Amino acid sequence: MASRSHGNLLGLVSGDILDIPCTPRNLPRVMTVPGIISDMEGRESSDEDVGAPVVRERKIIVANMLPVNASKDSETGKWCFTLDEDSILLQLKNGLAPNTEVIYIGSLKVDIDTNEQDEVSQRLLKEFKCVPTFLPQELQKNYYHGYCKQYLWPLFHYMLPMCPDHGDRFDRSLWQTYVSANKIFADKVMEVINPEDDYVWVHDYHLMVLPTFLRKRFYRVKLGFFLHSPFPSSEIYRTLPVRDEILRGLLNCDLVGFHTFDYARHFLSCCSRMLGLDYASKRGHIGLDYFGRTVYIKILPIGIHLGHITSVLDLPCTSVKAKEVQEQYKGKKVIVGIDDMDIFKGISLKMLAVEHLLRQNPEFLGKLVLIQIINPARSSGKDVQETQRETYLIAKRINETYGSTDYKPIVIIDRPVPRFEKSAYYAVAECCLVNAVRDGMNLVPYKYIVCRQGTPALDEALGIKPDTPHTSMLVVSEFIGCSPSLSGAIRVNPWDMDAVAEALNLALTMPITEKQLRHEKHYKYVSSHDVAYWAKSFVQDLERACQNHYDKRCWGFGLGLSFRIVSLSPSFRKLNVDYIVSAYRRTSRRLIFLDYDGTLVSQSGMNKCPSPEVISVLNALCNDPKNTVFIVSGRGRNQLGEWLSPCQLLGIAAEHGYFLRWNKAADWECNTAELDWKEIVEPIMRSYTEATDGSSIEPKESGLVWHHQDADPDFGSWQAMELMDHLENVLANEPAAVTRGHNIVEVKPQGVSKGLVVEKVISMLTDDGKPDFLMCIGDDRSDEDMFESLLKSSTPSSAKLSEILCCTVGQKPSKAKYYLDDTTDVLRLLCGIAAASSNQKPRYNSHAQVSFESTF
Repeated sequence: MASRSHGNLLGLVSGDILDIPCTPRNLPRVMTVPGIISDMEGRESSDEDVGAPVVRERKIIVANMLPVNASKDSETGKWCFTLDEDSILLQLKNGLAPNTEVIYIGSLKVDIDTNEQDEVSQRLLKEFKCVPTFLPQELQKNYYHGYCKQYLWPLFHYMLPMCPDHGDRFDRSLWQTYVSANKIFADKVMEVINPEDDYVWVHDYHLMVLPTFLRKRFYRVKLGFFLHSPFPSSEIYRTLPVRDEILRGLLNCDLVGFHTFDYARHFLSCCSRMLGLDYASKRGHIGLDYFGRTVYIKILPIGIHLGHITSVLDLPCTSVKAKEVQEQYKGKKVIVGIDDMDIFKGISLKMLAVEHLLRQNPEFLGKLVLIQIINPARSSGKDVQETQRETYLIAKRINETYGSTDYKPIVIIDRPVPRFEKSAYYAVAECCLVNAVRDGMNLVPYKYIVCRQGTPALDEALGIKPDTPHTSMLVVSEFIGCSPSLSGAIRVNPWDMDAVAEALNLALTMPITEKQLRHEKHYKYVSSHDVAYWAKSFVQDLERACQNHYDKRCWGFGLGLSFRIVSLSPSFRKLNVDYIVSAYRRTSRRLIFLDYDGTLVSQSGMNKCPSPEVISVLNALCNDPKNTVFIVSGRGRNQLGEWLSPCQLLGIAAEHGYFLRWNKAADWECNTAELDWKEIVEPIMRSYTEATDGSSIEPKESGLVWHHQDADPDFGSWQAMELMDHLENVLANEPAAVTRGHNIVEVKPQGVSKGLVVEKVISMLTDDGKPDFLMCIGDDRSDEDMFESLLKSSTPSSAKLSEILCCTVGQKPSKAKYYLDDTTDVLRLLCGIAAASSNQKPRYNSHAQVSFESTF
């Protein structure tokens, strides 16, 4: 039966709410029947319409603000809308395929009365492909001006709210408004999305939990996120009380983008330290393994729209203004700065550096001018007011000290400045100074370079001959996102005013040929890495990240913002107790392999001794004459022998099979491998232990293990990689193998593995005793060798084998075809088959307390 999905927008578009003329066929697609997309031309769709899906590629761009300017005509009272040509969201369309349909979802910059919202929504959807999210005024205030700008934005720029004068402290109610706003944005996406075909691209820190809502609704939604602000180091980020919720929100995406490697590195470090996730480079792409899904990390700074800036430079008003500025500051060296009025742009530090330059170099007096254009502040708080007051006080003092009646070294332009006027100042300035103490990207240097390249019309107005080489000089803070991409710029520490002043002096006195070479290098980069290149590259990586969505089965679990998807092979499923008991009863010779840590006993507990319930169920299984049961572990034989001594008939393979015995009465069989290499390994491990706080060495009879689970996660992993590389080099000609496990580096003899234990036990059974039931349960990487060896047994020559059951503990990628959730599940399963052996049903409760009759 056909159903109408997400009726708010559908009802609006189809005219069910307001008496509005039918919308044209080029409206975004709306789902009417699962998997079938129609254009919804009129109030009702014909069968022919429903059966003809639209194949046009579509991208849904979600951001806090729509790329639309809105104003109300004072005479008619009607709303007027125009596209915001300066919006990155609008400009990125140049990087998408020509046939791509783009839908924008976000808020307007003005408040719309409730009774006008339906009409405005209809107009924006029809004329601009925009879907507005009308947040209630109080919610908008608390979400954007409260949580985003007063808490999250300062924190991401490394400012902790140590006192009320430096940012607001965490407020749980404001966090709830942030979540509520994100939910509204997500609902709007759900109204228009076709989850099987559309790609969703979410932008910036305002919407970091939105991906969780979308992933919870559509398990296979194609979802990308790009952060336009810095991502702070883990020392800063970990102070956020809702740190896990935000990290999990981003990890519910398929691709997460950052401007610089530093930002990506901080994000990965937070995922490692706070969520225990591993990451690795996979064929040039960084990937995080998150419950069977690979979340890819994209590192690419955004660019500018070259054509847009060039078109402004060609405007007659730009040439007129540039000529005017040139005449006004004739004979002077002009430094330009264009910044928002906020605490992180370093405007006052910039002026102090100019003051220092004038003090140290009197020859610049009367010949140097800093023109500082200040954009309107994006938020209104005490910190902005203080920054503004400080800026004017410093400028006034410098002008009074070093200026005169006809000369001011600091010129502040604090008003809305049109694009053509900014371009004129860029074109005339000999140097551009960007001195922010922290900024996500900052495109001012890119715009400056393009304006200095000029156009024929602008060059003619400024009196520049056609064959004259263009020059530009950049002095940029090392703490802004564009700094790494500008290799010819002079990078400075904005807090070091001496260094900034020296850099300005160098930029202004540099030979013309050097300025030309630096400009050419920068212009080549900026013109080739524009906003279209950025968008195209991100979308290509997003498509690649989503290409295997339907190759795996997905399960959702977790409540609220802890929701995530487990993505596993289609053949990977939970091992059913009833199924295995049925197979168990049908067989007459059974071979069971069990790992110890993480399988029979929990990894998280401090006490690793087996519980009485584990001993009971092992004895029950071993006492069945049809069974052969082995514990296969990396632990030492003495420890295992002591812990499992009540199990008389239990086989044990210790130290990954270096030692093996068939039952308690049997002697230990020992591998004859040479162990002389231990004398080489031990001092190397000892040196790494001394250098890595929290690490330790575990000596074994057959090898050595270096543990770093108690060390700093990043440093421990780094040292483990170094140790592994070191050992592989020195042991290249020794009969030893170096392996990396979870928080360990282990060296053991070659030819020793859990997989070889399985092969040895199977081969030593007599022909009459060949098993027809093989089961193996384990939880870590070493157990994958057992699974692989058992699966090799399922060859045509082993037709007698009726059941081979490989099971991993935990839902994660594995060679096993089955999984159990935890050690409790393992014990429940073993109880089930033990009861089948004894024909008695064991007593078992939810706390894994198992009891068997004394005859066991």
